[in-house]
Amino acid sequence: MTSGDAPPVHTTAFVLSGGGSLGAVQVGMLQALAAAGIEPDLLIGTSAGGLNATWVGARGTSPQSLDELARVWTGLHRRDVFPFRPLQVLGALLGRRRGLFPGEALGDLVEERAGIQDLGQARIPVHLLATDLLTGSDVLLSSGPVRAAARATAAIPGVLPPVHLDGRWLVDGAIATRAGVSHAVELGATRVVVLPAGVPCAIDEPPRSAIGMAVHALSLLIEQQLVIEVSQPVEGVDVGLLPPPCPLSVSPGDFSRAAELIEHGHADAAAWIADGGLERPDPARYLAPHRHAHDVHRRR
Repeated sequence: MTSGDAPPVHTTAFVLSGGGSLGAVQVGMLQALAAAGIEPDLLIGTSAGGLNATWVGARGTSPQSLDELARVWTGLHRRDVFPFRPLQVLGALLGRRRGLFPGEALGDLVEERAGIQDLGQARIPVHLLATDLLTGSDVLLSSGPVRAAARATAAIPGVLPPVHLDGRWLVDGAIATRAGVSHAVELGATRVVVLPAGVPCAIDEPPRSAIGMAVHALSLLIEQQLVIEVSQPVEGVDVGLLPPPCPLSVSPGDFSRAAELIEHGHADAAAWIADGGLERPDPARYLAPHRHAHDVHRRR
């Protein structure tokens, strides 16, 4: 490039993965990216990452917007996402309901907080990833009711009911065949920034609740999908990754530690960006499955 040439113009996509309560980490990451002047031209969100993607698509990345998103997360309780309804649970156990918990609460939460009713109203294009329950194919929701799309992308099979939308039964995008990076490329992104929610790599034992177990298993699956996608370079596309907090001992079903996760995500991401981490090669190595061995050997 000669001195008179303009620098290349990138179309930047943020890919926000799922991970239950660990989605709070992404708020801190978004704050750090915004402070560094890195803004999305499009957003792809899965499950909990879909909540964050919808918010940013609707409200942008100003400090005020992201501070308010942080307040949403710190005020969130498990009952807001998984409200206990005895008749719903009984119906599920008797084979009359497709989920242990109703899905309406989550859809209402996202629509109300984001402030838009249709994905097409977002100021930054937002796409939510879901899975066709009958075929296993991935489905990208780019328009239509926010309430239904938010429910679909986060419909953990057996825990939350599938969503019937446009003739398809849709469930959590975490079990889709692709994790979002390849979708971003297909949508024209030349720069992809991946914001993984992470996995609890430092827990001593499995989560105690059925919800915690389900979300934990899906978070592992999402991480594995991301490893595959960021390991496959595409010519002309730069893929950068913000490593999730590590070691991490918060269960994806524990919504009581959002403030801690946001702070941790912000500090780690800010340091990573300042150190040129988004340009480092082989980003998949920062998502490699691992455990912190403070537990196994000491108990023997």
